[in-house]
Amino acid sequence: MSQREKSSFIAAIAAATADLTPKARIISVFIQEQPHKAVFMTAKELAEACRVSEATVVRFVTQLGYGRYSEFQNALRHYMDSELTLLDRMDLTAGATTGNGRLMQVMREEIDNIKAFFSSIDTTAVEQAVEAMRTADPILVIGARLSYSMSYYMGWALTKIKPDIRILRGSDRTTIDWLTLAAPESLVIIVAMARYPNELIRVGKYARRLKHTVLLIADSETCPLIRFADIALIAPSRHIPVLGSPTHISCLINYLVHEVARRMGNRVKTHQARLEQAYLENDLLF
Repeated sequence: MSQREKSSFIAAIAAATADLTPKARIISVFIQEQPHKAVFMTAKELAEACRVSEATVVRFVTQLGYGRYSEFQNALRHYMDSELTLLDRMDLTAGATTGNGRLMQVMREEIDNIKAFFSSIDTTAVEQAVEAMRTADPILVIGARLSYSMSYYMGWALTKIKPDIRILRGSDRTTIDWLTLAAPESLVIIVAMARYPNELIRVGKYARRLKHTVLLIADSETCPLIRFADIALIAPSRHIPVLGSPTHISCLINYLVHEVARRMGNRVKTHQARLEQAYLENDLLF
């Protein structure tokens, strides 16, 4: 971790250290020095890493003001997701393997993310999302910064199965115009990935105020846009990304688009026939 001024979360742990028991201090130091490891540990795993009892870990988080270990872990994850700078994130890879070893590590992390997504996905929310996308007209797909690449891909894929799809950049002020002019209760899909841009949060808040249906696709339950969403699909990451970890998000997007296409039946074929004719007449594809 860099030597920049500590966040309120880490500062709170540091401030409480003096009042802790000797064994609890070991936990405090471990979390301050290795938050990227602690964030994914269960209470038992943290206890083993610090060579203390699991009861000591529980008492430690209670003394910090958290009712349960999971609440403390969520707060740590929020810190890692939102407050680490690019320099801090690069420090997480310091001493990592290189070459083929690094390639295998990245692949294992992405596989872990897909497994975590598969084991935790809310199937009820997924069903609601598919039906909302199938019936909505129009659909506005919005992302900003890192998440814009995923939102653009999703919007582009949706244009192949449905008409009236608009791809918007959350950092572009004209997005406010399109949201204002959109038909009442349009479907607004927002893709959000840590670190969450303020402009995207403002867009989500405005879409909610206009009473559009907001479908959020995010990578963490701590995403600040959740409170504006009618439907929230969370594809959690098991690792703290340095620049981004889009694999599990793209898997979710692929499923949603393909499932909507399947349920639309022959309407998709009619839509795609028009597109193919346009491609042919205008010599668009090699």
